[in-house]
Amino acid sequence: MSPSILHRPAGRDLAVSFEFFPPRSAEMDEQLWRAIQRLAPLGPSYVSVTYGAGGSTRERTHATVKRLVDETPLAPAAHLTCVAASRAEILEVADQYWAAGVRHIVALRGDPPTGPGQAYEPHPEGFAYASDLVVGLRARHDFEISVAAYPEGHPQATSLAADVDNLKRKVDAGATRAITQFFFDNGMYFRFVDKCRAAGITVPIVPGIMPIMSYAQACRFAGMCGATIPSGMARHFEGLDDDPETRKLVAAALATEQCTKLADHGVDELHFYTLNRADLTYAICHMLGLRAQPAVATSAA
Repeated sequence: MSPSILHRPAGRDLAVSFEFFPPRSAEMDEQLWRAIQRLAPLGPSYVSVTYGAGGSTRERTHATVKRLVDETPLAPAAHLTCVAASRAEILEVADQYWAAGVRHIVALRGDPPTGPGQAYEPHPEGFAYASDLVVGLRARHDFEISVAAYPEGHPQATSLAADVDNLKRKVDAGATRAITQFFFDNGMYFRFVDKCRAAGITVPIVPGIMPIMSYAQACRFAGMCGATIPSGMARHFEGLDDDPETRKLVAAALATEQCTKLADHGVDELHFYTLNRADLTYAICHMLGLRAQPAVATSAA
């Protein structure tokens, strides 16, 4: 399936991709596939599926990715981490993905099984860091490999410069794309891209966009990953805790404005963190100009 393109009045084209996480219950499984059915007709370039700390969602991730391959026209990108597994175990998972028809991996160091913010300890027989994982994957199969980037620096990085150096190592190891952590301040993203280009990083650096379904939740997520919340954002959500419909309208408007400004400054690809819900992401894409393509079928059976 060819990548979907947002056709903008200025003639610039903008591609999109979506991230999902594997469901933990039958109800969550239904919610996930409703979201996939809703978003699939927008024709994303790919859809990624996350992988829990320590491989805690390994089987559910693989099942979700396999179903995407078997039952939809979408191109899945499977997350794979270094945490709590040997090189042999990780490469076996990569082999399973390749055999299932997956050709795109999102290679990550991953969070410790004890949770984000805790000390990271490489597995004694595993890949120590994402750059090592990229090398292993590149030698194993001809995957397209995406890696993570952090416009405001990874919470455990000693400095933003050190984090740029780490991204350079991942790209030099064979990564073909970087997808950023979500951010709300476009200035942070553009300054980060400038630093990356100055360091010789030439691969696409795709902005990660997280529509705000709950302001309190967004603040928690931002606190965990070190993302800045703009000072004026809180007032947009004041008094809307018990008004989800208005909150959605505000969130869609803010994210659309952010995406439009990114595109106006030359960004040609966006990656949406959907949290397995389609409405906000669909509305944002619609306001950006994307329309559903005909004859895109998915199965929720």
